[in-house]
Order: sequence, then structure tokens, then C-alpha cells
Amino acid sequence: MLIVRSPVRISFGGGGTDLPAYYEQYGGAVLSTAINKYFYTVLGTRSDQCIQIISSDLRICDSWRDFAMLDIRASDGLEIPVAVLKDLRREVYVDLFLASEIPPGTGLGSSASVCVNVVKTLTSYLHMPMSKQDLAEYAFHIARNVLGRHVGKQDEYAAAFGGLNFIEFLPDGHSRVQPIDPGPAVMSEFQNSLLLFFTGAAHHSWHILAEQEQATKDGSRTSLDALHEIKDLAYKMREALKSGRLTRLAGLLNEAWQAKKRVSSAISNSRIDSLYQIALDNGALGGKITGAGGGGFLLLFCEPQNQPRLREALSAEGLKEMTFHFDFQGAQVLVNDPFIDNDEHSASRWTFVPVAST
Repeated sequence: MLIVRSPVRISFGGGGTDLPAYYEQYGGAVLSTAINKYFYTVLGTRSDQCIQIISSDLRICDSWRDFAMLDIRASDGLEIPVAVLKDLRREVYVDLFLASEIPPGTGLGSSASVCVNVVKTLTSYLHMPMSKQDLAEYAFHIARNVLGRHVGKQDEYAAAFGGLNFIEFLPDGHSRVQPIDPGPAVMSEFQNSLLLFFTGAAHHSWHILAEQEQATKDGSRTSLDALHEIKDLAYKMREALKSGRLTRLAGLLNEAWQAKKRVSSAISNSRIDSLYQIALDNGALGGKITGAGGGGFLLLFCEPQNQPRLREALSAEGLKEMTFHFDFQGAQVLVNDPFIDNDEHSASRWTFVPVAST
């Protein structure tokens, strides 16, 4: 048996500049952190030349009696593990059991966490250890080039690396990950000032991202100017966090959310705007909807002394809070048979070279 977990993430600034249509022209940058809500894959070996995949969250089970029968187009709900199995081009016969601590479509990067997790599971099983960078890039390749989804890179990097990071996406396709460590006191204060509330609207945001990419390609000044501002604010957030100016960061978070709403009309709606204003009126200093927008979790920065009032106000609106802490491990093997190589610090024997997305 092999058990692997990977975290989801919350993004503070720069979201949208990690899409190829933007960073291939201008370079992108994101400030984000992984959190301790996880996706799990359990792999069991088989000896009967069969493959079985079960998703507990989607309540889907499918099996194939031959590796050649795997078909991404006929794998609704299981297309990510099927795509990884096919793209690795290594004939394996296993049971894969998939489970998550959060529902899909909540703006926390769960789809990328799934992909990173399955890649980590299968490459560990096949003795093909990847560096964290290669793991993130390969998972992005699966989502973008194999499945053809309009996604950015930040979610894969958060799931693979874990931690609080400033990630730059370069025009040549490479990325730089800079861990942010403002010190134990500031880190603790920062974590304790962040709250997540589920708006009750789960969704897949690919259509929003597709609209954003098209606007970028078309040279829409409204969208491009907003994205330029979002990137600039991400750099300012990094400096505010490194220097421990958390109130300053909260204000920048608010500025970035206002800019984000100018990228696409689908990012917010009257319900989200109303909830955000209620949060500001009850002690929050800044916030945003997680992910590309349209629903999911409302992320808020609120100093501890004001949090009881904020919680009461949002509870009255029917919102449920999800508690969390930062994750600093990233994707990792939890349980493995002795023969599986899980030396995270060994040199990678697999190198994934970024290629232009299609």
C-alpha cells in the first residue's frame, strides 16, 4: 500500500498572472500559501492485469481490464488519474482510491492538488522520483496540455512545494519559488488573522479563466491594466509581509480584490459583494474570494479582537467557517512499502522541461 497526500492553497495576490497568456508576455507573480486541507491517494497493487479507480468524493468507480482501454474522453470525473496514467506511458495495474477533505470547485486549487497527488503517487510507485519543481511542472502539463484546461501554474506549485511562497512565472516558461519567512511571531500573527468562510457556491472556474485568457490575448486594456496592477500589488504584499506590516498587507489585499473584479464580470456577483461589505463593516481589513472567482471561499484578514463580531455577522448570513493552518510539507508520501524510494532530498532522476502550452 502507498498513501500520498497533497495540500490545497489560498492565494493572496497575483492570481491570474500565472496564466500562460499573461506570463508569456509580461511575466507573472503570485503570493500564496498551502494549507492543511488535503487530497489523498491510496495505491494498492494488483496481479490480475486490471486497473480500478475510485473517487469517494464524486462517488465514482470505474475499472479497466487492459491498460490500452484507458480513455480520457470516457472518464468523466476520473479524467485526471486516467490522463496521468496514460501520459506516463508506463503500463501499471493498480487500485487507486481518491479522497479529499474539501469539496471540489471551492477556489482552493483542489484540481491541481489532485493532479500533483496522483503524479506523486504513481512516480513514487514506479521509482521515478521528481523534484518539487518537476512535480509542479508535470502536473501543470497534464492539466494544460493533456486535458486542455484553461489553468494557471500557481496551484500546482503550492501543492507540490507547500509553505508560504512568492512564486514568479517567467516568460520563458520557467518559475522561481521564494519561501517567505517573516519570523515566528509575525507568521503566527498572520495565520491567526486569516479566516475562511464558505459561500455555499461550489464551481469549476475554467470558463472564467478561459474568458480572462481570451481578453489577454485580445489585448483588452481593462483586463490587462487590472492584471498589471494585481501583479504589482503582489510584489508590494511580499514586501509588507517580509517586514511584518500586516495591516499594510490587509489593505493591499483589499486593493487587489477590487482590481481582480475588473478582470472579468464573472469574478464577483451581488451576493459576494454584499458578503464582503458585511465583513468590512464588522472588522475585516481586507479579503477576497479564493480562486478565479464566482464562488467558493471568502478569505478575510481580521485582527483577533474583532473576529467574534465578524463570525457572528457572517453566521447570520448562513456562512460556515473552515478553520485551517499553513502547511509547510507539500506533497508527500505518508505510508509506503519498503521498496519505494521516498528520499525527498535525493537528486531528481526525472527532469520535466517546460514547453509552450497549447
